[in-house]
Formats: sequence, structure tokens, C-alpha cells
Amino acid sequence: MLGGRKLKVIIWDVQHGNAIYMQTPNGLNFMFDIGSGSYKSGSGFSPLRHMKINRLDFFLISHPHADHMRDLPVIFESDFELRVLSRPKGLPEEFIRKSNRSEDQGLVDLYLELDRKYTSPLSPERNPCLPRNNGGVEVKIFKWEEAGSSNLNNHSLVAVVSFGREKMIIPGDIEKSGWKALLRQEEFLKAIKNTSIFIASHHGRESGYCGELFNYFTPDIVIISDGRFCDTSATDRYDRHAKGFRVYKRDTNESKIRKVLTTRNDGAIWIGIEPEGKMITVARF
Repeated sequence: MLGGRKLKVIIWDVQHGNAIYMQTPNGLNFMFDIGSGSYKSGSGFSPLRHMKINRLDFFLISHPHADHMRDLPVIFESDFELRVLSRPKGLPEEFIRKSNRSEDQGLVDLYLELDRKYTSPLSPERNPCLPRNNGGVEVKIFKWEEAGSSNLNNHSLVAVVSFGREKMIIPGDIEKSGWKALLRQEEFLKAIKNTSIFIASHHGRESGYCGELFNYFTPDIVIISDGRFCDTSATDRYDRHAKGFRVYKRDTNESKIRKVLTTRNDGAIWIGIEPEGKMITVARF
């Protein structure tokens, strides 16, 4: 399903974390967060190394928590090219460090290095978020404009990706108060209208759930990136909001109507979006 002129999306199973890859119809590589996983076998999983990618045309770090950036060391390899970086700007270094564990300060160092390096403004010709530059895919990015939150999760960038008839919301770990602040932004309300794929915030935890969101759209499906420690405390709530969509098991003819998918139960999730619609497959049911 990942061949042809379409938007290709992979939501990788990185346990408790987030790593979403997109390839645009004209071949640009996008990543939304860059988590990595450690499995029962003891072997780590790097999405970038697995895909053998050595270039990102657009990389969005929703917020600098370690579980959203564990694959950062790959970015610093000598043959890797990073063209455009998006992240929450203006966060104090002390705030970022206090929001991460002591054992993750090395990742914070890498994040801060990127934050200092990627400061040049983008010209319209170089902006990968504009449809004319990436095969018709549009990416709009929103953030909580109200100052003063001491919760790093609420500084998450929220991306709205549109292509053809489909629209996907990728929210990082934003929590309920952050969602409510975004719902006061008229442009955000316009952007989320008719969303068909919703990535649950904060790994499906109750703290990331905001029922008011679903006054503005009813998704076909909700997708949760979670780990084996059963982070998906709001799964039943999301199930009530989704319409349901036919999902196929990879390499078989099996299919089911599903309202909620989780990487913990379904493995990696592949989505192919054409102008006429989408197809979703999973590693397992």
C-alpha cells in the first residue's frame, strides 16, 4: 500500500513514545517526533535506521520530553541531513532540564544544540509545510499562545496535516488545559474541521483527553501510540467519539471495522492517503 503517488504515513510502535514518519507524494521525508523503542528481546528499535533514511526535509519535535526524541543521536551522524526543524521556541533551558530525568540530560543536550543551530527564517520557496512544495500536503502548526504553563506537555506543538479529502491531527502530549486554550483560537477551529484521523494526545492518557474537541469534528478513527504499561486510560472515551473505519491486517485479506487503534495491540500502523481517500493497515489485530 505504500507505493504510488500518495501521502504515506507510518506510526511506529516505539512503546511509550511517539514517532510518526510521512513521505509526501513528491518524495519528501517528514518526521513528527522521533521516539525509539526497547522491546522484550532487549534490542532497541530506531525508526530512522530501520527505514535507512539519511535525510529529513521537515522534522517536528512536539516538545522536548525524552520519549519524543530518543532517536536524536541518528540526526547527528555525519551522513545525515536535516533541512528544516520545528519545535516550541523560547523555552528556558532550565525548564527543559527540570522536565526531564537526570539520565536523559544527554538527549536534552542534543535537543538544545539543534535549537541553537536552526534559527534562520524560511523563505516560501523552502517551506516544506506549503502544499506547492510537497506534492499537495499542507501542514499547519498551532501552539498554546497563553504564557505561564509550568507543564512542558502543554507547550506541545499541534500539527494539522491535510491531503486530498483527509485530515490528521498530531498533538504531541498536550493536556486538557492546553486543548482548551487552542479551542479559543479561531484559526485552530477552522483547521480541525472535518478531521478524519486523530492521534490521541499523551499516549491516550486521561490527562490528554478533551471531550470539547469532538464538538468540532468526528474522526473516522483514533490512533494511540502507547507502551506495554497500558497508558491508554482514555481508550473507551475515544471509542465513543469515532465513526469507525475498515482496517486491514498486513499481508492478509483480513479486515475489521475499528474505532481505536493502539500501537501496543496493533503494532506499527501504515496509512496510505490518496486524493480520493485512505487505506489503513496494521501489523496485527
